[in-house]
Amino acid sequence: HRANPVCSSCHRLMDPPGFALEQFDAVGKYRTHNEASAPIDASGILPDGTVFEGAAGLRDALLRRPDLFVTTLTEKLLTYALGRGVEHYDAPAIRAIVRDAERDDSRFSSIILGIVESVPFQMRRSAS
Repeated sequence: HRANPVCSSCHRLMDPPGFALEQFDAVGKYRTHNEASAPIDASGILPDGTVFEGAAGLRDALLRRPDLFVTTLTEKLLTYALGRGVEHYDAPAIRAIVRDAERDDSRFSSIILGIVESVPFQMRRSAS
């Protein structure tokens, strides 16, 4: 799939975190070899060039950029909550959610509360 440009444009972003978590099976059990008994390579390179090894390495890489992590998490959660992609006009709400959550140590519950109280969420159109 990486040889196909249509596929690789997304896979270059999502494969590295997936590789980091590959050492955990479907129920979360740690493993060093896959079902075919081949060793699992849990290393990866993030789009910014950060190299990591395994889930702990991915965690450390994400923790070095908390601003980017919290902003991206907020965008993805807001996308889910709105049932649509975020647009340029959602940027002020995203910045406000992140800023307010930072006052509470960027707790997940603070991000969720910020989303629920945000103008985009409050003004979203229902499916009916």
